[in-house]
Amino acid sequence: MQVDYIIVGIGLAGISFCEQLKANDKSFMVFDDTSQQSSAVAGGLYNPVVLKRFTSVWKSKEQLDIALPMYNRLEETLKVKLDYKIPVYRKFASLEEQNDWFAASDKPTLAEYLSTDIIKNENESIQASFGFGKVLKTGRIDVKTLIDAYKTDLLNKNIYINESFNYDDLKVSDATIQYKNITSKCIVFAEGFGVVKNPYFNHLPLVPTKGELLIIHAPNLKMDYVLKAGVFLIPLGNDLYIVGATYDWDDTTHAVTPKAKDELLNKLDKLISCSYKVVRQVAGIRPTVKDRRPLVGQHQDYKNMYVLNGLGTRGVMIGPYVAKQLFNFIENEIPLENEIDIKRYN
Repeated sequence: MQVDYIIVGIGLAGISFCEQLKANDKSFMVFDDTSQQSSAVAGGLYNPVVLKRFTSVWKSKEQLDIALPMYNRLEETLKVKLDYKIPVYRKFASLEEQNDWFAASDKPTLAEYLSTDIIKNENESIQASFGFGKVLKTGRIDVKTLIDAYKTDLLNKNIYINESFNYDDLKVSDATIQYKNITSKCIVFAEGFGVVKNPYFNHLPLVPTKGELLIIHAPNLKMDYVLKAGVFLIPLGNDLYIVGATYDWDDTTHAVTPKAKDELLNKLDKLISCSYKVVRQVAGIRPTVKDRRPLVGQHQDYKNMYVLNGLGTRGVMIGPYVAKQLFNFIENEIPLENEIDIKRYN
C-alpha cells in the first residue's frame, strides 16, 4: 500500500491533521491503539479567556476561526452533534474581582469576549453572592463522540489500524517512509503522552499532567451554563454535569484515585448546596509543555518525519490551528511560528 502520510495517534491532534489532509486530497493511513485517553476525557470547552487571571488565551481568535468551521464540517460529514454553544460564567469571589473583570473587558484582546454586565445569581443551588461574569463566544465540543465517530469513519474507509505502532518496524530513507507493507512520503506522530516511548521524539520536554474529572447527576441544579469557580461545572444534559479537573504531575497512570475525587468534591461542596450523586470518574494524561506552547515540527535528522503534540488543556481550540500550520510547513514550505516549533528545544 502507498499513501502520502502515515499518522500515529487519533486524538484531537491526529484528527485535526487528518482533516487538513482530506481537505487537500492527500491519502493517509492511521495507527492508534487507544492507549492515550487525554482527548477522550477532555471537558471539551472552547473558551478564549484565561479565567484565573482575566487574560486572553494565546492566539484565541486565530484558533477559533479555524477550529469552529472544522467542527461544523465534521458534524455534517459524521452525522453527529459536536458543537454545543453554551456561555461560560466566572463566579466572583469579591467586589475586587468584579472590578478586575471590568478593567479586563476594556482591553482590545478581551473586549469582544467579556460581557460588561454582572450576572446576578438566581440559582438557589449555587453559592455566589457576588454574581458572575459572562464570557461570550464559548461552547463545548463533545470530544468523545467526535473521536468515536471519526474512528468508525476511518474504519469504514479501511484507513485505520487499531494496533500499537512498532517503531522497530519503521524504515526511513530520504525519499520514503516504510512501515511494514505501507510506503508513505511522510509520517506524523500525534501520540499525546505516548510520545515518551517514541525513540525519535522522546527528547522533547513533554510534561505529563494527569487530570481526573467526575460526572455527577444533580436533578435540582438546573444549570444551563458552564460555571468556573475553583472547578469547572459543565452541563451535559439529562441533569448530568462534568466536575473537573485535577492536575497531578507525579502520577502517570490512567487509574482514577480517591485523592482526586476528594479534591473535586471538596471544591464542589463549597460551590453548590443541592444533592448529587457521582456516577463516573475518569482519568487521562494531558500532554503539556512548560512554556505552554505545542510541540510541532520536523525531526532534525529525518526530514520526512514530524511531530504534532503538546496541546495541553485547550486541545479543541489549538489542535486545528497548529495542524494547519504543520500541513503548510510540510506541503507549502511556510515556516512554523517560532513559539511552537520544536527547534526551540533542539
